[in-house]
Amino acid sequence: MEQTDIRFGGTYGVAAVKAKARTPNEAAAEIAGQLPSDDLAMVLVFVSPYYDPHLFVAEIVNHFADAPVYGCTTAGELAPDGWDENSVVALAFSKRDFRVVARPILNLRNFRVEDGRRIGSELRQELLRGETEVDGSRSFGLVLIDGMCRREEAVMSAIYASLDSIPIVGGSAGDGLRFEKTWVFFDGEAHTDAALLILLNTSLPFHVFKCDNFVPSSKKMVVTDADIEQRVVKELNAEPASEEYSRAVGIVDNKLDPFSFASHPVLVRVGGAYYARSIQRVDPDGSLRFFCAIDEGMVLTAATSQSLVDATLDAFSKARNEIGDVSLYIGFECILRRLDAEQHQLARDMSELYRLNGVIGFHTYGEQYGSMHVNQTFTGVAIGRRPV
Repeated sequence: MEQTDIRFGGTYGVAAVKAKARTPNEAAAEIAGQLPSDDLAMVLVFVSPYYDPHLFVAEIVNHFADAPVYGCTTAGELAPDGWDENSVVALAFSKRDFRVVARPILNLRNFRVEDGRRIGSELRQELLRGETEVDGSRSFGLVLIDGMCRREEAVMSAIYASLDSIPIVGGSAGDGLRFEKTWVFFDGEAHTDAALLILLNTSLPFHVFKCDNFVPSSKKMVVTDADIEQRVVKELNAEPASEEYSRAVGIVDNKLDPFSFASHPVLVRVGGAYYARSIQRVDPDGSLRFFCAIDEGMVLTAATSQSLVDATLDAFSKARNEIGDVSLYIGFECILRRLDAEQHQLARDMSELYRLNGVIGFHTYGEQYGSMHVNQTFTGVAIGRRPV
């Protein structure tokens, strides 16, 4: 695939670059030095926790005074040259091809569904207001959210219900593998306990996608005791959760670690389709702490893995069938997919696959797709080219 044109020339409407400097100030300057500085609808940055988020954001907005800068921290970066760490990835969207509006959602610990619906509805109206050439069917949304907030399901459900036919995808901000604090960027500052809804209307073709590599097995587990607020499962099938999970997926209980969970997610059936629910860690008492919402009575199905590479190739093929040539993919990929690839010696293959297909984004603590918050998944938007 050709490299994305950072001058927005030819058939491109999005520019993608990477910085790997030593300090936040140097990284911001390196990003700004590679991107055009005018006629930008938005700059989107995905920043490794290696950099102080407050210092980086304060610096980057000085370089792009005429364009809004949004973004978040990561658990790894999807860069123009493949998978990376300790770097900054940036996307610049041209005004010629995109109209962008955005709104933060603050104080997620006290999030109310009616507030999410109001924000989504108001932002949709703002996107479409007074622009006769703006068409809701040519719009999509991106959601960036604090990856430690445990409010993704409520936020996504509320937003999705308010946007009519506009599709949305996104990712939960990361913190490497520390799982301590994550940050979302808007209004020139780094915020925690917050989310950001971005709506884009574009003249370019696009395709919203979701990809995973798991199918359901015959092994079922019922959540019989749980702390719903903390996403902690204490019992499965009325047995200690870690022991029953280990039996179901066929691994030794005392060997449970992030690589085990990456290779053995569980699935939940919603509306006739299966969605992955991944485990973050096992607590000292044998409880399992999940990345997604859980509930007592929920039926979990042990997953069977298929080829990670083949599943991803299939997603790229479907995108090309939908919109023709793809200039790049804005991607949100679960950190557990990366760990699973590393466990099976596929990291180099996957990184090269993403480089060849122009996947730009970050590794997440969870992915958003429509009204769903999911795990162990690759979601995003394929952006096509301008007609010649």
